[in-house]
Amino acid sequence: MNIFHQEQRSLFGEILDWMLTPMLLLWPISLVLTWLVAQSIAGKPFDRALEYNASALAQLVSVSNNRVQFNLPLPARELLRADDSDTVYYQVLGAQGEFLSGEHDLPLPAVEEEPFFGEVRLRDAEVHGVDVKIAYTWVKLTLPNARPALVQVAETMEKRSVLATEIVKGVMLPQFVILPLAVLLVWLALVQAIKPLNRLEERIRARKPDDLSPIDAQAVPLEVVPLVSSVNDLLMRLKESIATQKRFLADAAHQLKTPLAGLRMQADLAQREGANTEELKQSLRQIGRSSIRATHTVNQLLALARAESSGSAMPRVSCDLAELTISVVRDCVPRAIEKHIDLGFEGTQPGADGGRLAGNPTLLKELIRNLVDNAINYTPSSAEKPGVITARVLTDPFGKTLVLQVEDSGPGVPVAERELIFQPFYRALGTEVDGSGLGLRIVMEIAYLHDATVAVEDTRPGHQPPGARFNVRFVAEAGKHAV
Repeated sequence: MNIFHQEQRSLFGEILDWMLTPMLLLWPISLVLTWLVAQSIAGKPFDRALEYNASALAQLVSVSNNRVQFNLPLPARELLRADDSDTVYYQVLGAQGEFLSGEHDLPLPAVEEEPFFGEVRLRDAEVHGVDVKIAYTWVKLTLPNARPALVQVAETMEKRSVLATEIVKGVMLPQFVILPLAVLLVWLALVQAIKPLNRLEERIRARKPDDLSPIDAQAVPLEVVPLVSSVNDLLMRLKESIATQKRFLADAAHQLKTPLAGLRMQADLAQREGANTEELKQSLRQIGRSSIRATHTVNQLLALARAESSGSAMPRVSCDLAELTISVVRDCVPRAIEKHIDLGFEGTQPGADGGRLAGNPTLLKELIRNLVDNAINYTPSSAEKPGVITARVLTDPFGKTLVLQVEDSGPGVPVAERELIFQPFYRALGTEVDGSGLGLRIVMEIAYLHDATVAVEDTRPGHQPPGARFNVRFVAEAGKHAV
């Protein structure tokens, strides 16, 4: 069992989680903030009433016969005690701190606090183990060298808590209804929003297996367009790949038909009655040539398929073009000698600066071999008048270019056919050369994979025969230039 395997998640579930989780986490935070705000709001009217009472009591402090007096009328005393929910305390202290009226146990302001006049201040305290809010003020006396009198009014906080609780209930209780409703609406909205994806899935599922046409990107949401574009790009590449495979199969069937038909015909001739030894040998030679031609055709078709399918996956390394060319020339020397052709190499030597490029050495050797084979096939030669073929590598230190040339002393390529010869299976008229017509097409495909260009020109313009020179122009590897 793979403990690291993760269950496949639904996009619908992911979006729902990311939308509802913050909502559910913020709800208790909202509750706390509402409670704090409610307490602040609930306390303000009671604080103002408490400040008013302290100011009213302060006005009752007077000086008579050099004594501080506090006269609280009975109706006012009853008014202070008339609260059903909270207990109200008051305290009045004289010039020497002596108790004049009210509650003895009411806590005093901080010692370090200086007396102030003309305003009422509030503070929190505790009386008999109960939290209270105290409003206090100082009253300036007309006695000489006398301290101001202190007036304090305290009130328990039951009404404040009750009011704050009512405010919280009024705000939060509706949310118990709104929150489930919001979850339901979010769920319905997501169901509606994800329908275009469901319709897209249905359209793709309803397609026929051979339907590789692009998906309509206009019928999907904007956020899905990049995904649809990527799928369309994949479909186009798949379509091209299938077309390449079909073309390869058609080309293979077409090219193998002729040598296979020749093999069958020669085998029938060899089996006929009355055939003598010489005729049997002739049939066997024809069978041998047909088998060689079929093998060559298969190899060319495989090389073309490999070149067409390499694409961006082709591994690239630093290659010495001169070294690869010399290797191919050496392999082709026996065949050139058999045809009395002078085959050689010249130009930049292996290891020289500017002679390297980034590419696939196997495909590059295939390119060079096809150019040399093509030159050997189309260069007339005899012992009395041998043909000449030269493979050459040139470097351009200024243009950062690396050029492969393969030239011959053959009949050349007419201007009208210089584009046609690179098409698959094209064969020049009037020649009796065996071949599949794929060699130059393979050259073109491999050159394209290496960002190179291929061109053909006369070796000796104005002469007969003019010869042919094939130029393949590569981009030299960075940092390696000729001196």
